[in-house]
Amino acid sequence: MNVQNLLQRALAYEFLSIDEGVFLFHNAATADLMYAANELRKQQVPHGKVTWQIDRNVNTTNVCIANCKFCNFFRRPGHEDSYITDIETYKQKIEETFKFGGDQLLLQGGHHPDLGLKFYVDLFKQLKELYPTLKLHSLGPPEIAHIAKLEGLSHTEVLKSLVAAGLDSLPGAGAEILNDRVRRLISKGKCGGQEWLDVMRACHQLNIPTSATMMFGHVETIEERFEHLVWIRQVQSEKPEGAYGFIAFIPWPFQDDGTLLKRVRGITNEVTADEYIRMIALSRIMLPNIKNIQASWLTVGKQVAQICLHAGANDFGSIMLEENVVSAAGAPHRFTSDGIQQSIREAGFEPQLRTQKYEFREMPSQLVQQTINY
Repeated sequence: MNVQNLLQRALAYEFLSIDEGVFLFHNAATADLMYAANELRKQQVPHGKVTWQIDRNVNTTNVCIANCKFCNFFRRPGHEDSYITDIETYKQKIEETFKFGGDQLLLQGGHHPDLGLKFYVDLFKQLKELYPTLKLHSLGPPEIAHIAKLEGLSHTEVLKSLVAAGLDSLPGAGAEILNDRVRRLISKGKCGGQEWLDVMRACHQLNIPTSATMMFGHVETIEERFEHLVWIRQVQSEKPEGAYGFIAFIPWPFQDDGTLLKRVRGITNEVTADEYIRMIALSRIMLPNIKNIQASWLTVGKQVAQICLHAGANDFGSIMLEENVVSAAGAPHRFTSDGIQQSIREAGFEPQLRTQKYEFREMPSQLVQQTINY
């Protein structure tokens, strides 16, 4: 194999194999990967703007039986700190979100053993009745699989009921690394990798907009990272013509602070800034059929995320008025609306506020410039 030949094929939108991706990871110079990925970005996102969003991550519950080894957020059933969010709390958080210019809740929680389909259908209906313009970017494939198992229903049946109740889009949560060797080690209680992909196939058949993610830098091999990318690319290639499919891909490094993986197994996040930039570039190169690549400023910080905008990324994600799960494992970074726009400008791009579907939004006329304390 030859680096330049592989990059030329990538620039022609060819699907590179797992082995070819691994070869580039080990042998291509960072500058060459950045150049190829940046050229692809310019072709795939010709407006040249960097998009961003205002939303809020609210947790339905912290009760979870998945026992993920990288999560400090969950509590076991019956724990004194366990909770299910009540409607008054939702109302307060939603009204604050609107005040801060947001239009969406990223609504997620744990695998609660007692919360079935009716709970989520009733919740979504109530929220949409109270706030008809609110967008619900909610749950994720593991939660859909969990609900389907509790109810004895198919993924499609669960998704149809949730869409009828108000679900607008499905996040790519819980992908981590899709290989089941890895999943048995870090998230044994979640659905397997192929079921994660099957839930997304069902979403695409129903034209539910989705995103895909990858949490890397823990127990996976480099080959398993590229297997993950190729599997996601395959599902995207199967989507019906005209369906949204995977609108975006978001990779981030494992956050290790206080996690069982670090405390018990000694697994730490050793992903360097250079490695993260390379993985952003390789995501663009390996996923020519996914238009938007998001840099995770929450986990890597402003400066690395800015460099990623020259390495294939075209999206800066959300200012996240509230985020509890990744932050609980040590992600310290925060942005205001002004701060995220200034960071994009400093990197040489024009910031553009967007919706979850990557439609451009007008800036709210009165935008409160701060993040919420929580």
